[in-house]
Amino acid sequence: MTKTNHKINRKILTDGHTSVTGNCSMKKEQVVNCQFSVWYPIFKKHTIKSVILPLPQNVIDYLQDDGTLVVSGSDNNIQQTHTNSSDSDIQWSDDETTSTATAPEFPEFTSTVLETINALGGRVFPKLNWSAPKDASWIALNSSLECQNLSDILLLFKSSDFITHDLVHPFVQCSDQDSPDPVINYELVLRKWSELIPGGEFRCFVKENKLIAISQRDYTQYYPHILEHKEKISQAIQDFFSRNIQYKFLDEDSVLDVYIDSKGKVWLIDLNPFGEVTDSLLFTWEELTSGGGIDQQQESPAFRCTTSEVTVQPSPCLSYRIPRDFVDLSTGEDAYKLIDFLKLKKSQQEESDEEEEEEEEEEAQQ
Repeated sequence: MTKTNHKINRKILTDGHTSVTGNCSMKKEQVVNCQFSVWYPIFKKHTIKSVILPLPQNVIDYLQDDGTLVVSGSDNNIQQTHTNSSDSDIQWSDDETTSTATAPEFPEFTSTVLETINALGGRVFPKLNWSAPKDASWIALNSSLECQNLSDILLLFKSSDFITHDLVHPFVQCSDQDSPDPVINYELVLRKWSELIPGGEFRCFVKENKLIAISQRDYTQYYPHILEHKEKISQAIQDFFSRNIQYKFLDEDSVLDVYIDSKGKVWLIDLNPFGEVTDSLLFTWEELTSGGGIDQQQESPAFRCTTSEVTVQPSPCLSYRIPRDFVDLSTGEDAYKLIDFLKLKKSQQEESDEEEEEEEEEEAQQ
């Protein structure tokens, strides 16, 4: 990666990475144009089959609610009842008989989502207008973004900072803050599940309708085939861009995520705003904008990839994870851990009470 001597400001992006602030002035209109429902009709035949559903207001309210995360294990309301058993020392409720946890219900929307998922093969990759909950995969039982029902989707969305960014402040890094925020109709995007190999993903930076730079998407890992075939990969992406993307999008500046499959075919995966809200990966935004280190007059785009295992890094999304035991406790996946945890807390409380009593007795004797 090229080093620069410029003084730069760093900020955390909605996909968990750290990038730099350059000279690009991203407008609110550019963010609006990068909504999935805007670009998907234009490039439908070059991307993964998807269905867009309007997101009901009650679902939006639930996602924005700061209350306790309660999600049903299926698409039916779940009730968990605990009765007296051999663990009678655990107080499940005040009356020692029953405790009920009720998940929110969206019956009509649940039915629509399930029908759509079945039509897409039974497994989908969910996202909102812009973001997917990649930072929340740790909370899913399969540690994946693969979803089979609305409950799977809500669990990921409710746990994702990226989704919260979409809902709360999608225009926070735009340069035209004095203008009113555009009205956003939020949508649930369901994409047919596809097993994408991280070593086949690339991010492409387009400035004034010209492809100026290509970066390995999963830059934290070293993929020997990328380094070995980088010229071939770059040419395949350039051909795809010139034939199918160039001059067809609403903005002349954008960031594309593409995927090259095992047969060498290039697919459009996502389309992002050309600005600091989008991770610049192995480049910096100062390099990518006018006056930076990338020569926009060069014949071919700059291509960067991780060149050795020495530069391998942990995934930035790891910072969003919590210990597995915490997940088991919060989801109830391991009932024995929950029982042990409650017993431990009770034991600690009893020890604390005994210590307080001893201290009180000592003070009384003095």
